[in-house]
Amino acid sequence: MQEYRIKANEAQKRLIQGNRRFMEMRELTCNVSPETLLHFCENGQQPYAIIVTCSDSRVVPELIFSAGIGDLFVIRVAGNVIDAHQLGSIEYAAEHLGTGLIVVLGHDHCGAVHAAVAHEPDGYIKFITDEIRRAVGDETDEYRACCLNVRHSCEVIEQSLLIRSDEQQFGLQVLGAVYHLQDGHVAFL
Repeated sequence: MQEYRIKANEAQKRLIQGNRRFMEMRELTCNVSPETLLHFCENGQQPYAIIVTCSDSRVVPELIFSAGIGDLFVIRVAGNVIDAHQLGSIEYAAEHLGTGLIVVLGHDHCGAVHAAVAHEPDGYIKFITDEIRRAVGDETDEYRACCLNVRHSCEVIEQSLLIRSDEQQFGLQVLGAVYHLQDGHVAFL
């Protein structure tokens, strides 16, 4: 385990400030110059936050938080559910990249949450909706279900012995948040 480059509270401040800039902008730009690409190729990545979020094409953490290349370690899966694959990626980023903040970022109007609350899906999506159902129970309000699902994913992450140890020893934090599609605001739970 390496020391965190940026403490969790400082990383959260960066996310909040980045989201504020995102909401104030009309157009976004990102430095993708050859020099920037070469820098990250030669020096590796040092993300200040791990973001676990939905695969929804309207939810793009790098834009939502006004982040650039190398700033965020993003894991995307429909419904922002957590299984062994996501946990492995999270543990890697926390342990080997020195990232001290994990954010589970749900969003309103989530198709996976809607499917879990209102339908009986078939196929592989059932793995996702079954996990969301475990999180939300009998909740039928989709926004409250979204929040319950985010909290559940945070709890699953914190069940990792490695994550729990890093929380106690190094101050790693796991936070839940919800992105609002209509206005771009991220509310930390």
